[in-house]
Amino acid sequence: MNKLFSLLIIASAVIVGSGCTRPKLVPGVPVQDGFETPSLSNLWATDKILASDYAIQSVVVRSGKSAIQITLHTSDHFEAGQHGNNNSERAELTEVYQLYSTEGNSYAFSFSMFLPPDFPIVDTRLVIAQWKQLCEWNRKCDDNSPVLAIRYRVGILSVTQSLGAHRITLWQSSGEDVRNKWMDFRFRIRFTADTSGYITAFLNDSLILNYTGATAYQENDSTGYPSPSRFYFKMGLYRDVMNQPMTIYIDDYSKELLSAEKK
Repeated sequence: MNKLFSLLIIASAVIVGSGCTRPKLVPGVPVQDGFETPSLSNLWATDKILASDYAIQSVVVRSGKSAIQITLHTSDHFEAGQHGNNNSERAELTEVYQLYSTEGNSYAFSFSMFLPPDFPIVDTRLVIAQWKQLCEWNRKCDDNSPVLAIRYRVGILSVTQSLGAHRITLWQSSGEDVRNKWMDFRFRIRFTADTSGYITAFLNDSLILNYTGATAYQENDSTGYPSPSRFYFKMGLYRDVMNQPMTIYIDDYSKELLSAEKK
């Protein structure tokens, strides 16, 4: 009976599709979303996307029968820039609070993205996936850049890191057209402000990044980040304000807690 009960607990941690059960990360058991249900699953918060900006569709699909389409129109979910930054607009899925990553733990992320052949190639900030360090309310860090991001600008795909005033490019594509084909991303990440952090990334089974070192802002009163910090994942379209609409398709999302530090 105890063994059966344990198996049921583990099975309930694999969250696929919608439901009232709160998602939970158990080491070695991924949470997954193939966007196979008519409505959005309970893995996602929708405070950064309008209901009119996303749809489950079955025309452009990586696997299974459906995938999510996200379309960003000008001024959708508009946010005024702070501290001299540009105004922005977004249509992003954000993982729910129960799935936030904890500093010092190791995680695996995978997801597939498709940019249609007419996707605009423009010289403007565009982030299609990002990991943000959680900033506490009324702290100084609320407008900081993501600690890790996938960007697409003037036809170049890149992975960037921001841990302070300067952004560095950890990897960028060589200029080949990434539109009209599925991009399968896999990341393994350990977020920490010391040198024990790491980021390993694959694109379509090719290793594109193998970084070791700090992967988070320092936690102190001057930065505004608590210790230990937490981190949340978002994907979709986040850009400077522009007139052209953009559409992206996403499928086969998965997140797994690989190891957890004992606190």
